[in-house]
Amino acid sequence: MTIVRQNTLKTSVQPPETLTEKYIEAERMHDVLLLLQNLINSEEATVKLILDCLYDVGSVNLINQKLRLRPLNRVMKAIARMSKPVFRAIALNWFKKNCPQLITNWLHTQVTFKNTEDKPKEVAVKVEQLQPSYNSLQTETLTQEIKNLRSQVRWLAGISIVVIAFLGVTFLV
Repeated sequence: MTIVRQNTLKTSVQPPETLTEKYIEAERMHDVLLLLQNLINSEEATVKLILDCLYDVGSVNLINQKLRLRPLNRVMKAIARMSKPVFRAIALNWFKKNCPQLITNWLHTQVTFKNTEDKPKEVAVKVEQLQPSYNSLQTETLTQEIKNLRSQVRWLAGISIVVIAFLGVTFLV
């Protein structure tokens, strides 16, 4: 049995007190946004240091994860160190433009307490298992066909190795 959520439509008019509270909430969250923007502008050196630390750790971890070859790994780490100033400029602009709003939205979700009435209702639905449409005869036929194809691949691989060896010997002599 599977549980499916059913959304209910709420069509209610909000009282004026709630509208006033919503307006004050929006205004205060806008104040938080402005304060975060001011903080980022006044503490730009701190933001640069944070971004440098994140770049150092993130670039090394990404290179170690994606490149297993040791010489190539070392070369990419050197390139990552040289590209750090470019990253810092781009990341600082992105941070100033996007992070105050992202942080404000996150903080707003932390101080917003959702009512339990807003949760969708759960409805029980019975789900039946589908039976395969093919029978055991078809399964045996497919299995035999796979075995035949595998043996043909082995024969072709063996013949190819023999021919390549013969041609190699012919060219060397």
